[in-house]
Amino acid sequence: MNESSRLFAEAKKVIPGGVNSPVRAFRAVGRDPLFIAGGYKDVIEDADGNRYIDYVMSWGPLLFGHAKEEIVSAVAETVKRGLSFGAPTGRETALAEEICFATGAEMVRLVNSGTEACMSAIRLARGYTGRDKIIKFEGCYHGHSDGLLVKAGSGCLTGAMPDSAGVPAAYAAQTLVARYNDTESVKALFEANPGEIACVIAEPVAANMGVVPPEEGFLPSLRKLCDRYGALLIFDEVITGFRVAYGGAAERYGVLPDLFAFGKIVGGGMPLAAYAGRREIMRCVAPVGKVYQAGTLSGNPAAVAAGLKMLELIRERKDSIYPLLEEKGADLERAFRAAGVPVNRVGSLLSPFFAKAAPKSYEDVQRCDAHAFAAYFSRMLERGVYVAPSPFEAMFVSAEHTKDHIGKTCEAIAQACEGLAVGS
Repeated sequence: MNESSRLFAEAKKVIPGGVNSPVRAFRAVGRDPLFIAGGYKDVIEDADGNRYIDYVMSWGPLLFGHAKEEIVSAVAETVKRGLSFGAPTGRETALAEEICFATGAEMVRLVNSGTEACMSAIRLARGYTGRDKIIKFEGCYHGHSDGLLVKAGSGCLTGAMPDSAGVPAAYAAQTLVARYNDTESVKALFEANPGEIACVIAEPVAANMGVVPPEEGFLPSLRKLCDRYGALLIFDEVITGFRVAYGGAAERYGVLPDLFAFGKIVGGGMPLAAYAGRREIMRCVAPVGKVYQAGTLSGNPAAVAAGLKMLELIRERKDSIYPLLEEKGADLERAFRAAGVPVNRVGSLLSPFFAKAAPKSYEDVQRCDAHAFAAYFSRMLERGVYVAPSPFEAMFVSAEHTKDHIGKTCEAIAQACEGLAVGS
């Protein structure tokens, strides 16, 4: 038994499934998970000393790779003065200002996770509008809060659990589900529930059922429908924020939501997220308004130090980093296409799909060949490349992925995809 398998066996005795987030269990690929000992730049090392070129990148936060010196130093210097105070610090304001500067939001509230950011943004939308129902999309994952585990993506898809036990039916009934990239399905829900819908929450680039880009006109149509029916538009940019452009997907596609949910990159690899938006809406949050949300560790100094340094580095290098990420992502995309595997890509986010064509919807994703993906995953791992252990997750390219490692990855893709049957 190797060390990762030994650690997994021990973990299963005291942790449900041996992991603290379901997709880490590797069930979709029929293997024991790797236990990671460390990482540097674009490489991770497992508990057995094996090294891999990493395209999970902690599921997206590490735009500058593992153990970025400036970010690690910022955290180290901060924690010398204390881990948490439960009181305001000046850097929280500086981080909020960086988020506003990049995205066009006017006010920000810091929280601890993307789940919390999405949950809080929806509560705020309900409080602001005085309405109860929300619209989400099939296959889009917005965290594990009760009202959003309906036709969810990410680990729910991997585990074949589109819904979760423990979610009251009466609460889930307030969540209406539309089809991604289908404007008419959204319009129909508005028409069937007049004056009842508080918001539409969307991943502007769906990235929890694999990467599925918005079709032309889809995001503008959501903006128009929300305006027409008096609902708020929430962009869940937990994954896309600061990744697909400096101002996120809102900048890339030219559509400004009423509220944003940010996570991953804004924390620099630490547990930190945020919701943000128009001043008049955000002023409904306590202590100014009547929408309550709080957190002991919200805006804690260590996480804020990491997030602030991350966003400062991005702002300083934004003119060069996004073209570089685009180029690296395009190299990988070409490798998949050359191997006959359809792929969706938006900047440094991409997903191969073992199907006849790249998906445009949740239904398309469901038709992909999971067995072919599992074989591909194992072959990539054997060639020293670590990709997400699920066909419904993205590959994340970082600024630290070297030209040599991108080239080796392209070679691995050609070999790993050879002879795999493509599903219908």
